[in-house]
Amino acid sequence: MPEHHREDMDLICEMGANTIRLAHYQHDPYFYDLCDERGMVVWAEIPYISRHMPQGRENTRSQMEELILQNYNHPSVVVWGLSNEITVGGDAGEDLLENHRLLNNLCHQLDPTRRTVVAAVSMCPIESPYLQIPDAVSYNHYFGWYGGDTSMNGPWFDHFHEVYPNIPIGCSEYGCEALDYHTSDPQQGDYTEEYQAHYHEELIRQLFSRKYLWATHVWNMFDFGADGRNEGGENGQNHKGLVTFDRKYKKDAFYAYKAWLSDEPFVHICGKRYIRRVEDVTRVTVYSNQPKVELFANGISLGIQEAPDHFFYFDVPNQGETRLLATAGECMDESHICKVDTFYEPYRLHEKGVLLNWFDITQPEGRFSLNDKIRDLLANEAAARYVRDFVDSAMRSLQQDGQQESFMNMVEGLTLLRLSDLLVQIQPEGKKLTKQQLLELNGTLNGIAKP
Repeated sequence: MPEHHREDMDLICEMGANTIRLAHYQHDPYFYDLCDERGMVVWAEIPYISRHMPQGRENTRSQMEELILQNYNHPSVVVWGLSNEITVGGDAGEDLLENHRLLNNLCHQLDPTRRTVVAAVSMCPIESPYLQIPDAVSYNHYFGWYGGDTSMNGPWFDHFHEVYPNIPIGCSEYGCEALDYHTSDPQQGDYTEEYQAHYHEELIRQLFSRKYLWATHVWNMFDFGADGRNEGGENGQNHKGLVTFDRKYKKDAFYAYKAWLSDEPFVHICGKRYIRRVEDVTRVTVYSNQPKVELFANGISLGIQEAPDHFFYFDVPNQGETRLLATAGECMDESHICKVDTFYEPYRLHEKGVLLNWFDITQPEGRFSLNDKIRDLLANEAAARYVRDFVDSAMRSLQQDGQQESFMNMVEGLTLLRLSDLLVQIQPEGKKLTKQQLLELNGTLNGIAKP
């Protein structure tokens, strides 16, 4: 419906974005018209995704021809996307490479004025011949969500740019899922709005400071339907959006981008859905594109802060009911929190279909557990004895030809529990660890002191 497209575009513009990567299928011509009107920089692509099928080559050629001929006259379109994550099954197949060469040539024949690009899956080696075919390259990286740490993103792009300074490099997908779960101690994989906000703060700092990146595209602006997904306790949706599926709620991460991208003065107190808090002093984050922010708790100033990165952090006494007021120039925002004695369980995801939730695991202070990351466990000689076989088995299940090093870099950043959850989805029944085996392994790790 036109009104739905306009609503989406209004939200994108409110955030301050100037580029849109359209998902891997044809879009309503009306949305292209909106992109033209609003001055967007558009990446348009065909549904050539995840797995190359030799019998599908003619279909990819036909779809690319239709995409270009139908949208050639839209000035918003800047690049034609050849494929998305097509090397999941490996990057060296000659038929795959030949098809990309044919598609690349077809794009230039039909439209010599625009460039071509691919969205490469994170594990694709940077020296892959597949990356030498298009005019530009972007990578789909989820360091800090599916594997690795948020800190890995910027250095990875630095390395690519150092090795291939003449290939325009960008980030075509990054993000993490958030529902209405909350915590004062956000952790990778907890599906809280606070971890999503933390993740995007880190990615904004790293990506926006690297001026050689030709473009960055968040995955995704909106939560969207995905029939095969079973994550976060709500099946059938991908919750990486900065805005909820119904467009009614802008998650905190939305305002992190607005603080960097929009010229419209504003201030936003994060955690409006995170009201019940157990700690005596709680951290409250405020986003603003103004130079200074002052936060008041029940009318008492907690100080004025300056933050060049637009992210302001205040420690707030948490006693009874607390009314929060943030001011930044002429802008104001309000929120409230209240003290509770025990953690409010609806704020925590209790996953169905997993053997263990992370909070079910004992982790004595100074001792290892299933909640520790693979790299830390392998670095400890005593712990490594108990987890090496498990990690090696996981790598054999997950890795693909020519991508072992990239996979290991991602796996090392996972907790042992998160890796076991991933294996539940892909390993035959006989190879899966049982709940009892995981608890026994955790008990053994609890007996090993951290250095």
